[in-house]
Amino acid sequence: MFTGLIQGTGYIVASERRGGDVRLRVAVGTLPFADVTPGESVAVNGVCLTVAAFDRQNFDSDVSRETLDVTTLGQLREGAAVNLERALRASDRLGGHWVQGHVDGIGSLVDRAGDARGERWRLRMPRGIARFIAAKGSITVDGVSLTVNDIGENWFEVMVVPHTLAQTSFGQMPVGAAVNLEVDLVARYVERLLIARDAGE
Repeated sequence: MFTGLIQGTGYIVASERRGGDVRLRVAVGTLPFADVTPGESVAVNGVCLTVAAFDRQNFDSDVSRETLDVTTLGQLREGAAVNLERALRASDRLGGHWVQGHVDGIGSLVDRAGDARGERWRLRMPRGIARFIAAKGSITVDGVSLTVNDIGENWFEVMVVPHTLAQTSFGQMPVGAAVNLEVDLVARYVERLLIARDAGE
């Protein structure tokens, strides 16, 4: 479990094909990593990965075919900047929202425009997840917890504050870039409960 508050930025060192899936090596960059343990979870651009091996500067994770199919991780090239967050501890503050690291779909950055000291972003979303997104609700974009300001049929808008632009990969993200989207956990379960109720389960 994560919060969507990015703890550091790193970059892709290598992406090695292995028997149909991928072994990803990630440089930890500014992420505090001194007390890492094998098997712990790290969110990479919002995707929960397991630390399989590590040293002081990097960690390796195996990325399944399913994850490659439904996220942007398979598209990342060497040197690509990534947002990093270690798993939430029970004693941590929950400053963002509940984030699982389970991506619901791939969107894209349609427009970014200055708005006072921050930026207003418009992002395109897959049709299948629109019903889970609401104005003033939460969404995770490449691992970053954001508040939805406005929403249309296949797009939504968020404000990105100066701190987020400076502390994440967002500062260098080009228009047209593909992004991982995870909807609010509560919205997923509300839909499941409604489906079960209507089916008489």
